Amino acid sequence: MLHTVTVSFDASNEYEFKFQDADIAGLSRDDARDWLFKEYEALECAPRNPVGKLLILDIILDVAKYAGAQRFAAGGEWALRFARSASAALGRDTVRVDVPNLTVG
Repeated sequence: MLHTVTVSFDASNEYEFKFQDADIAGLSRDDARDWLFKEYEALECAPRNPVGKLLILDIILDVAKYAGAQRFAAGGEWALRFARSASAALGRDTVRVDVPNLTVG
């Protein structure tokens, strides 16, 4: 099955990553979430929830936001790891991360 993850910062800064099931076969949901959380901490993201509870959707949005469009534009290993981790963490084959509108769909 083909997986597609799109990360959008605005109409001119939209990045699409495509990969197969085999590319994430060894990546468990927990491993994907762990990687995203480590990046969340490394990027020094600030929780939006005043209670401090972190939802996986918030973590995905904030990691994309704090990493910035340049990191996705480069299309390197980090961007691909983000895309694979977002897909595996959510258990979805199609994911759209819309940074300005704070949505993951």
